Amino acid sequence: MSSRFLINRRTCLKGIGAALALPLLDSMGWAEPAKGKPAKPPVRLGFMYMPHGVIMDQFWPASPESFLTAPPPALESLRPVLDHCLMMKGISGVPISPFNGAPHALELSTWLTATLPDANRRNQINISISADQIAANYVGALTSLPSLELATMPQTHKENQEGLNEGYYSHCSFRSATQSVPAETNPRSVLNRLFGMSDQAGHGRKPGQTTKADALDRKMLDLVIGGARDLRRTLPQTDQHKLDEYLDSVRSVERRIAAIEYRQKEAALEAAGVSSSKRHASDSPPIEIKIPVGDKRSEYMQVMCDLNVLAFQTDTTRVSTYIGSTPNGVSYPELGFSDTHHSQTHHANQADKVGKVAAITAFNIAQFAYMIKRMHGIREGDGTLLDNCIMMWGSGLEDGNKHSRENLPFIVAGRGGGSINTGRFLTDVRGNQGDLLTTLLGCASVPLDRPIGIATKQLHGIAATL
Repeated sequence: MSSRFLINRRTCLKGIGAALALPLLDSMGWAEPAKGKPAKPPVRLGFMYMPHGVIMDQFWPASPESFLTAPPPALESLRPVLDHCLMMKGISGVPISPFNGAPHALELSTWLTATLPDANRRNQINISISADQIAANYVGALTSLPSLELATMPQTHKENQEGLNEGYYSHCSFRSATQSVPAETNPRSVLNRLFGMSDQAGHGRKPGQTTKADALDRKMLDLVIGGARDLRRTLPQTDQHKLDEYLDSVRSVERRIAAIEYRQKEAALEAAGVSSSKRHASDSPPIEIKIPVGDKRSEYMQVMCDLNVLAFQTDTTRVSTYIGSTPNGVSYPELGFSDTHHSQTHHANQADKVGKVAAITAFNIAQFAYMIKRMHGIREGDGTLLDNCIMMWGSGLEDGNKHSRENLPFIVAGRGGGSINTGRFLTDVRGNQGDLLTTLLGCASVPLDRPIGIATKQLHGIAATL
């Protein structure tokens, strides 16, 4: 790079520096409570996905009045914590025209973006940053991991409906319009990642030894970002996209620097005998993780849910996604049949197939319920971990038989630090999934410079206060 592109970032990035620093200041309340008062925990955001929609008459409550006392079969596993849940009927998905022949390529990829892919570049990832990554950009500097992405199966499905890139089938998180975020499927690797462990010996390390982050040079980042921003003005649009991806990765490093410096400050205070603990004395100890030995899907999914809980409980991250399964023919032999999920969703109202889809839905919700109940049992601050979370379960289709998207199934659990009024079933919400995501991020105090995807408004019936 020519030196003419290198300018003093200390001057040109003052605005960006403030944008990066202000979230730190706004969110420091958990670490620095008012004198004599317990610290207020932060709000965490989690998203858990199931493909192919639901059997509607077994998913939706019969009425708002019966929601808590007589839930439908699909929600039976949530019965003990339904007063901490919110359901809403009337959330529409993204209309998929001109991709009418690609319902499964779009059910997951639009779920957190509320946006269609670029129709002119179908064979490339080009969609929009997802809601989880918007949140991670805001709070990620405060934790070791900006976000945590989990999946039950590898993201390797091969299909090209409407000529769309195969990555759309199995990814819900997008760091930018052109960057999908891979998810981890190995529980042991997730546990190692959460706590900086390595299974591999070498480079002077013993197996399982904690690794330390390398020293990071701010001056080098100053030069890189300053020069790259100047260079961008001279590039054609296609190269600007590539450079933007590069700058996103550099900003991620910068957020990690901020997190490291903050943690070093905390450690120095503790070494000097000054208490800087973010935990309340009555908080529950971190949960124990046991890696399953067998091949039961429920045990596998539950340990991934446990890892999500532990990551939130230890403030290793405040944003997570878990793709419970993807639309690529997964089966559930644990339920007593080997038929694939997708094949049974095209049931044509045949009772045996309808029953199998209902069982698969109930199974997936039961794993979500396992995680929610575990969070509800963990003390944090003046309440529970669940009180300080916003956990969303849902699907990108309403009905897998018809591929309809007019009334997507969603369950929101957790009170978001008091921002969400739970224990209710809202029957006529009249909004779209972009409206829902925009509202949930607002409840988590994540500032937005524009609505998410097709959103046009916030859903005022969800929040306790808006």
